Amino acid sequence: MSSEILLSVKNVVKRFPIKGGLFAKEVAAVKAVSDVSFDIIRGETLGLVGESGCGKSTLGRCLLRLIEPSSGQILFKGKDITQLGAKELRKLRRNMQIIFQDPYASLNPRMTIEEIVGEPLEIHKMFRTKAESRKRIFELLDLCGLRRESISRFPHEFSGGQRQRVCIARALAVNPEFIVCDEPVSALDVSIQAQIINLMQDLQKELKLTYLFIAHDLKVVEHISNRVAVMYLGKIVEMAKAEELYANPQHPYTKALLSAIPIPDPEMKKERIILRGDVPSPISPPTGCYFHPRCPSAKEICQKEYPDAKSQNGHGFSCHFPVGS
Repeated sequence: MSSEILLSVKNVVKRFPIKGGLFAKEVAAVKAVSDVSFDIIRGETLGLVGESGCGKSTLGRCLLRLIEPSSGQILFKGKDITQLGAKELRKLRRNMQIIFQDPYASLNPRMTIEEIVGEPLEIHKMFRTKAESRKRIFELLDLCGLRRESISRFPHEFSGGQRQRVCIARALAVNPEFIVCDEPVSALDVSIQAQIINLMQDLQKELKLTYLFIAHDLKVVEHISNRVAVMYLGKIVEMAKAEELYANPQHPYTKALLSAIPIPDPEMKKERIILRGDVPSPISPPTGCYFHPRCPSAKEICQKEYPDAKSQNGHGFSCHFPVGS
């Protein structure tokens, strides 16, 4: 893995306006992503974890401009993609792809596998003849562990794991450099999850891919990620190398998440941290630190000021009173 920055995210914000009244004026806004900044190194897998509704998927879609960010910069190989027009953005799509969470919903049931995997090739005019295109589709099916005879079948004829392999083949069709993996295994059986994760790791090594891996399952994220970012209510609260973050969490929210990971040995005892209350509404987030209403170690300053980002040997976190302080 090189030290070259492939993707740089700077102060990205995404607000969804809520309109009401006779003239449909904006009366409030959902603050889905709030001032997020980080870099992704070429060849790495950055894991992104957090509770449902914290803005993980919204952020992933913003990075590809499937959702337009409200403000901020997204630099892909040094070029700000938020400033690109439709024509330039279409060219960029070859370098940036996404694997969606639900393989049942993300495949068109009326299209054959040949049409689904071949659609990106046709859109980007990568081959002149149908024979060349079909040859590439066969290569992709082989790469993703699917039989060549499945080319004429429809999505409903496949299992969940096979459908996700089709989604991966479609994402790889145009030779991308960066792939947003939006909870790609959460809709699959546990036995199938390991197969898909191993496939994605093998493809990463073979094709020199870079992943943003969004997930709920912290054990899966630990297994596949080089670094992990923890998100809470639209903000990144902690980021570090995977082994460092799991062994030495600094933010109380991260520590609570890690305490929920089940241990296979019933004789091993582990402290379980139960957070009080629910996740606050992104329409009106708390003052100060967003986590303070649920934090077991919150003090008065936490209610008034959002903590500045701190860093210790590449381990970044935003907390007034980090774990162990």
